[in-house]
Amino acid sequence: MSVFTGPIKVALVDDHHIVREGVKAILAARPDIEVVGEASDLAGAFALLDRVQPHVMVLDVAVGKEDSLSALPALKARRPDLKVLILTMHNDAETVRQALANGASGYLVKGAYSSELDIAIRATAGGERYLHSSITTQVVDDYLRGNADVVTAREREVLVLIANGRSASDVSETLGISAHTVRRHLANLRTKLGLRGRGALLRYALGHDLLRSSN
Repeated sequence: MSVFTGPIKVALVDDHHIVREGVKAILAARPDIEVVGEASDLAGAFALLDRVQPHVMVLDVAVGKEDSLSALPALKARRPDLKVLILTMHNDAETVRQALANGASGYLVKGAYSSELDIAIRATAGGERYLHSSITTQVVDDYLRGNADVVTAREREVLVLIANGRSASDVSETLGISAHTVRRHLANLRTKLGLRGRGALLRYALGHDLLRSSN
């Protein structure tokens, strides 16, 4: 049962017009859910918070070249009661972990059924957490145990390769992961370790004897 006196107000933030149109078409059949605004970039997302005051923001992990997950804390700070539902094609563990750690209330992949979007919006609007079935139990367990600030084994592998002068594309090929996931690992490392630039990465790797283990 809805906790709202009126419809659940939803804002859509995605740089693909066809995705926004598709989501709006799905939600148009739900009389108690109303799409009150949409944006194609993060500046527009922040503007929506003041202009339409949504209950739920449906947000992709990347909007154009902008990293939406890094902006999550600022979005939540602007409107603490905002619920953010990530809707994306990415379901790798590191992206999910960072979304949860940065304040997302739900995570749905774009391959989901339309009924799941409905359920996810209602769940997050009501203060529940919603995670798509493709997200592994291990990811959730790690987050709930508070491991978001610990460097993972995969992040360590990325750090070693980058510190040894490898490019992000080289790391992607070497580890068999997408370039998006490599960028997410690097973003996590910058946040967790407070590192900026290759020089800082190299100094950290040298200081922690990581380069010797890369041979």
